[in-house]
Amino acid sequence: MRGSGDAKFRQHRRYCVVGGGISGLVAAYRLRVAAGPEASITVLDPADRLGGALRTELINGQPMDVGAEAFVARRPEMPALLAELGLAESRIETSGARPLIYSQGRLHPLPADTVNGIPSRPSALSGLVDDATIRWMLDEPNRPLRWRPGADPTVAEIVGERFGEPVVLRSVDPLLSGVYAGSAATIGLRAAAPTVAAALDRGARSLTEAVQAALPPPLTGSVFGAIAGGYTVLVEELVRRSALRWAQVSVRGIQRVQHGWDLVDDQGTRWPADAVVLAVPAPGLVPLIADFAPRSATAAAEIPVASAVVVALALPGGTPLPQQSGVLVADRGRLHAKAITLSSRKWGRGGSAEMVRLSFGRLGDPAEADIAHRVGDQELLSWSGEDLMTLFGISAEPLAYRVARWIDAMPQYGPGHADLVAEIRAGLPPGLVVAGAYLDGIGVPACVAAATRAAASLTGNGP
Repeated sequence: MRGSGDAKFRQHRRYCVVGGGISGLVAAYRLRVAAGPEASITVLDPADRLGGALRTELINGQPMDVGAEAFVARRPEMPALLAELGLAESRIETSGARPLIYSQGRLHPLPADTVNGIPSRPSALSGLVDDATIRWMLDEPNRPLRWRPGADPTVAEIVGERFGEPVVLRSVDPLLSGVYAGSAATIGLRAAAPTVAAALDRGARSLTEAVQAALPPPLTGSVFGAIAGGYTVLVEELVRRSALRWAQVSVRGIQRVQHGWDLVDDQGTRWPADAVVLAVPAPGLVPLIADFAPRSATAAAEIPVASAVVVALALPGGTPLPQQSGVLVADRGRLHAKAITLSSRKWGRGGSAEMVRLSFGRLGDPAEADIAHRVGDQELLSWSGEDLMTLFGISAEPLAYRVARWIDAMPQYGPGHADLVAEIRAGLPPGLVVAGAYLDGIGVPACVAAATRAAASLTGNGP
């Protein structure tokens, strides 16, 4: 049991949070709630604004998120956080418009009843894959399944073997590319479809049976949620509630001292802390901890990352876009983008312009190697126009646009990823914890959960 003296001590503690993205800001807020008003909480981040990949821009007068765009509404973390912050009324749902898949030069409906594109029934892919593939899928329950409980193959390995390569390329890859900026060949099954892996562990006799068992129950509301006014509304409230001090500097080193830690910034200034949250991407974590946590640094260095680019457009009102939420791209053909979001259609938000997002960049695709670094804004804008013409037959000069480059922002959850994360956490010394999209999930709700766990472990309210 903790005494009142210990509580008083914790109130006056000094916390440093390295990284001002959603993970760092949620950690700062949770620390404030737990440690009280007297605690010192400093967020160190050299960016021009806080929020990291949560970035809202005004484009032709309309707020639009040009980083993370939506959160999975089925997970509880975001609805709970919004309610806690008094922002529940700001939550919006999708209009119900469905996305399409672009494959072999045509647009197809997104298959229903899948787990991240892994189908539960062959008929869902009718028209998207050929008849021979459908027959192979129909026969899948009759073929012996070799599965070792605890195994973590890539999604491409197991889906390709059981259902056929066309299913990987045309149904699974488009969804995983949109989430991870990777592909079924770079993502492990336990990360992309943990419920499918769990069903196989329990003894499912086929992949078909496992996917059917893993399908979530029907959702009465919207699959995705967002915030009216953009994620900047959440960022500003987290900053206000956490009463943090923002140091606009880069942390170059961390040193152990007698009563905690010294963080050294790029100017040589030292920032003392009793405890530290490192809310930086995996590549940025490695040099900060290599000297005193080599086990954790080695594990973090094994997590690949991808970069991505978002081009956000405001097209003239009345531009004849389809009544769909967007397009996921299976095989690009003449296209450059990996995904297109018809934001005005997706969220049912009218205005003086049609808002559209195009995403570029996919790890492991030579044609898309290093797009975020090597392709200029004007070329990306030209590519966007060409893709909209190819997909929808429209040619419209944008009223305004923004280009957002997300360098090394998309961690790849390869086979054995959970073991790497366990190594990272186990190798850290007391008083230093991690948070971020590379740990327990790349989406905003998972980042909220990881940051909450990190803060709780420092304040004695968690494991």
